[in-house]
Amino acid sequence: MSFRTKGRWALVAGLAAGTLTLSACSPGSLGTSTGSAAPSGSEAPAANVEITLLADNSDQTVTQAQAMIDAFNATNQGVTVKLETRAQGADGDNIVKTRLATGDMTEVFQYNSGSLMAALDPGTNMVPLTGESFMGSVEDTFKTAVTSGGEVFGVPFGQAMGGGILYNKKVFADLGLQVPKTWAEFMANNEKLRAAGIDPVIQTYGDTWTSQLFVLADFHNVTAAQADWAEKYTANQAKYVDEPAIKGFQRLEDVYKAGYLNKDFASIKNSQGLQALVDGTGAQYPMLTFVINSYLDLADDAAENIGFFAQPGDDAASYGLTAWTPSGLYIPTTTTGEKLDAAKKFLAWVATPEACDAQSAASTPTGPYLIKGSTLPDGLPAAVTDLQQFFTDGNVSPALEFLSPIKGPNLEKITVEVGSGISTAADGAKRYDEDVKKQAQQLGLEGW
Repeated sequence: MSFRTKGRWALVAGLAAGTLTLSACSPGSLGTSTGSAAPSGSEAPAANVEITLLADNSDQTVTQAQAMIDAFNATNQGVTVKLETRAQGADGDNIVKTRLATGDMTEVFQYNSGSLMAALDPGTNMVPLTGESFMGSVEDTFKTAVTSGGEVFGVPFGQAMGGGILYNKKVFADLGLQVPKTWAEFMANNEKLRAAGIDPVIQTYGDTWTSQLFVLADFHNVTAAQADWAEKYTANQAKYVDEPAIKGFQRLEDVYKAGYLNKDFASIKNSQGLQALVDGTGAQYPMLTFVINSYLDLADDAAENIGFFAQPGDDAASYGLTAWTPSGLYIPTTTTGEKLDAAKKFLAWVATPEACDAQSAASTPTGPYLIKGSTLPDGLPAAVTDLQQFFTDGNVSPALEFLSPIKGPNLEKITVEVGSGISTAADGAKRYDEDVKKQAQQLGLEGW
């Protein structure tokens, strides 16, 4: 996929700037009980058509999906949506792939955007939404993340998120530390934190996926140094073992070698890492902002006391955020007839500020929505406000998985080894370059 970072994410910046104040919602043009418009290119659904949305069973996904479904069912006639849940992670991936392959998928399903969506062979398994009028309400940033073969296949569910560093603001204030904008400043802060008896960097390799952040969240710094790196990477003309991409693996190695990690980093899990962060026994936690709701109840002051900053690179002038687009809602090609019309009516409603407001009312938003005209409420946690500022300022680059279909399956195993001192940064980067080769060949990409 070709993607021009600055231009595309400027659209998100414009959206986020508008979310700093609360404004009234405007209803979408499709799918309400007071309007008669049907999804473009289809007839209005017949009365009492029932469809099912399959979504992962994480607490936040279920809470937001059910709230959105309830709001839709309460304000729409002729279509009733029900929720079915599936496992998360690799087991959930297998469920989605198996149900698509066997023709047993629900009428609508929730799944990742970006490279993981592309791996589902959307041209065969999903209904294209490119020509639907409701897609005009979806930000182009998200459309890029759900485009394959020139067709757009999904609408956004949830909010955009950032990858970077959650930090304890009280600890920083007590030690007179400033948010770092370069890696040298980050490491200098770490030395002061260790001297004060506080774990500078929390790592939680008991949940292996958390080990990837120093590599994945560094991509803004990679693309700032080489704007076409993702295109070259997809064409097998750029490697992680070389500059500038190897820096992410080196960041991982740096903090381990310097002794800046918590002693139990090899065994504790994400929930324990968040507890250490809010307690102040650890000062910083490389993480995705989707976990914000997970720590709000862990301490009375967690919402105000935990902040967020982007992963620093080598140059303060290019300091900025690596961002992830939300998951998508898709229609499988097995959905036909009046069920297809009903599914499109539901997605048309999902692509409205009303649907975003339903999600916000059910669960604290952790980033901006990628629906035009949507707003965020006041009084959000400090980390959300910090994240929002990057979008407002336009200092945002999409994560690599939204620019390239290539992501090797063994990255988290490799980053655990590098982050534990078992492998060097160079060895880890080399192994990951080898890891992605098979996937690139399976996708039939040129140059592999």
